[in-house]
Amino acid sequence: MMKPTAAVYLDNAATTRLDPEVLDAMLPLMTEQFGNPSSIHSHGRTVRTAIEKARKTVAMLLNTSPAEIFFTSGGTEADNTAIRSSIETYGLTHAITSPLEHHAVLHTLEHLAKQGVIQLSLVNIDEKGHVDLGHLDELLGTHKGRSLVSLMHGNNEIGNLLDLNRVGEICRTHDAIFHSDTVQTMGHFRHNLQQLPVDFIVGAGHKFHGPKGVGFLYVNAERVKIHPFVYGGAQERNMRGGTENVYGIVGLAKALEIAYRDMDAHRQHITSLKSRMIDQLRAKMPDVQFNGDSGDVNNSLYTVLNVSLPASDMSDMLLFSLDIARISASGGSACSSGSNVGSHVLAALPALDAERGYVRFSFGKYNTAEEIDYAVETLVGLYQKELVK
Repeated sequence: MMKPTAAVYLDNAATTRLDPEVLDAMLPLMTEQFGNPSSIHSHGRTVRTAIEKARKTVAMLLNTSPAEIFFTSGGTEADNTAIRSSIETYGLTHAITSPLEHHAVLHTLEHLAKQGVIQLSLVNIDEKGHVDLGHLDELLGTHKGRSLVSLMHGNNEIGNLLDLNRVGEICRTHDAIFHSDTVQTMGHFRHNLQQLPVDFIVGAGHKFHGPKGVGFLYVNAERVKIHPFVYGGAQERNMRGGTENVYGIVGLAKALEIAYRDMDAHRQHITSLKSRMIDQLRAKMPDVQFNGDSGDVNNSLYTVLNVSLPASDMSDMLLFSLDIARISASGGSACSSGSNVGSHVLAALPALDAERGYVRFSFGKYNTAEEIDYAVETLVGLYQKELVK
């Protein structure tokens, strides 16, 4: 098979390529429209208008009020705001999460528990990484007082999807506050916040072909009112101090608009690529396995495929070998890359075989079938060479 002329990027769960339409929308705010949005003169008012237009766009797409959308520096800040501010505002002493959460959630709650601010409970998971909703109900029922529940919608490493409606119903039954990290599903699934029983969800622009360094937090104004997490100014209606990342905000809104506009076509394209990789790997590497629900194309986060490969001496060098072949993939969450620590998500799954090789391929709208074919042939070739030794 002919080697692609450009490097193959299959790490879209870590970040995505900026859409040219998004860049076009951002450029005026990066050049001639440079005023401070807090200024009352015409330069400031022009930029303020751009921010509020972006807020209305995000709110319209999510079917909620612009007053419930707050822009942040990204998903991590949005998660921290929801968690820390709700605990502080309501004096919560108990929180529930899972061992599979992104570190923006897990480390934040573990830190608060270590400080003695909260008692932290981890809900049980099964061997595929599914959250035990019966155990969640039990944990909420046995705790006296209001709890915070933080469970992600789509797992960034193994592709499992959480039933937000079911979890939301359980939380409402126990008067719990429900925060969901929706960073991986934002822009890839439709979220109707008029119908979804959540109190907080979050988004990060760079996960759906927008700019890095910008995100947003949705706060359900009918159920929760929280103190700011970042102080220092009256920006974001006194909810987030600091001069706004104007062109980032405009780019995020444009990226989300494009994602919703083209979602059906992109989902069909990306799903076909994922199915293509699954079918080829199963045919050419009989001992291959897929972690979590990622191998179930119709019932998982369609952008993620977590592959478990036969045990070999090359397992520790797998990502490096792929990189040499100009294929960018991940061994887990990119937020932990370079830390020499294995995936906490995979480690939490029962019966994990530590001797096997693990790689996460994640797909985007710019990937092609030819890239998938090359990645599979390369992966199979690496293992065939190992077996010949």
